[in-house]
Amino acid sequence: MDFLEVLSIDPADPVSFTFFTGYMAMFASSVFFLFERSRVADEWKSSLLVSGLITGIAAVHYYYMRDYYQATGETPIALRYIDWTLTVPLMCVEFYLITKKAGGTAAILWKLILASVAMLVLGYIGEAFYANETQSWVWGALSGAAYFYIVWMVWKGDVAQLANSAGGNVQKAVSALMKFVVIGWAIYPIGYIAGTEGGLFGMRVLEGLDMDLVYNIGDAVNKIGFGLVIYALAIGDKK
Repeated sequence: MDFLEVLSIDPADPVSFTFFTGYMAMFASSVFFLFERSRVADEWKSSLLVSGLITGIAAVHYYYMRDYYQATGETPIALRYIDWTLTVPLMCVEFYLITKKAGGTAAILWKLILASVAMLVLGYIGEAFYANETQSWVWGALSGAAYFYIVWMVWKGDVAQLANSAGGNVQKAVSALMKFVVIGWAIYPIGYIAGTEGGLFGMRVLEGLDMDLVYNIGDAVNKIGFGLVIYALAIGDKK
């Protein structure tokens, strides 16, 4: 395949468009968060640094996922899960950093990280090896259980309780980020259910490339949105 052909984007191909747009959006967001870090109060600097790392790591992976898709026309499952395995635990680290002053402990941090890794590893096994088989629902159910554990932690569990006791910006930050976990992250198990053979009572609603479109949009909203919430609260706290 010719090099220029690989780089070209078919205007009628929304998947290719969202891979390229996702890459640029993540890269720009990473630069923004890292440069703006100097403007926020010290207690928010680590959180903004993590936001920059999340979008920066995602930008690198989207660069390679874009090229992989352009060259093969196939969904980059392995690259996508490598990205998630690095960035989703970092998103969980944000909850620890925010609640640390209110008594957040390393135990809470590790609960969130282990649950997120379990969610992703189990989801990868189901999507990479059993997507065309009815037993994919087993791996999806196990992955979903880890996801709902994270939801419980930030909605009603340890993270929520610490935020409620802290009040102020901590409570606002956790409440805003919790909405991303409950609403924004839900796009991933929904995509798994709709895109695997055993996900929806043996019926596949989405094919691999349709799932890429859903995941690309979801990634941009969730990862950039996570960082923007923290940035807005950090700037507000400085005032």
